[in-house]
Amino acid sequence: MNNKLEVVSKDYDLKFNDKGLIPAIVQDVDTKNVLMLAYVNETSFKKTIESGETWFYSRSRQELWHKGATSGNTQKIQEIYYDCDQDTLLILVKPAGPACHTGKTSCFYRMLAKVTNDENIDINNEDILELLYELITKRKQKLPEDSYTTYLFEEGLDKILKKIGEESAEVIIASKNEPKNELIYEIADFLYHLLVLLVEKEVSLDEIKDELQSRYNK
Repeated sequence: MNNKLEVVSKDYDLKFNDKGLIPAIVQDVDTKNVLMLAYVNETSFKKTIESGETWFYSRSRQELWHKGATSGNTQKIQEIYYDCDQDTLLILVKPAGPACHTGKTSCFYRMLAKVTNDENIDINNEDILELLYELITKRKQKLPEDSYTTYLFEEGLDKILKKIGEESAEVIIASKNEPKNELIYEIADFLYHLLVLLVEKEVSLDEIKDELQSRYNK
């Protein structure tokens, strides 16, 4: 069933800049992950509304582009918001694939800075898996809002397994094509989703360690 995108606000007055553009933030409607930032002009905005999929204006190529037209990674629009100044759009989508040209789910995959507080204390590297396992267990018990871990548990085992499959593929690609830091990043992603699976299936890290110890002894 193809649902038509309906304009519900009749009094909006978008303020395009002196180059005829307005920034658009694209967000996954399910995970709430910010996927990308792009620009639209009046023509691409009209095509976005008419098609129900994202259209943008490329400032480098100076032409319209339909997201996913070549890669197949289209973005089916669910909702569009505009901010209080009417000069920025927020587009909630169901993505058909990665948003980033690198193959990453989001263009914002590299952390630049983070806050340091009592919950972000220095820990020994050998403790991190246990601490992360405990944190994931607490997420499953409390299911806090706006948590990606909560989203995985609420979606269930099939979603968790799908993510493990996707992340394992990312590890393979990073091993072949990316620098070392990208491989480290993807392995960390894979291990996190693997820990989510362990918590979901009530398998403890000690049980895994016991199995590895048994193999080592042999």
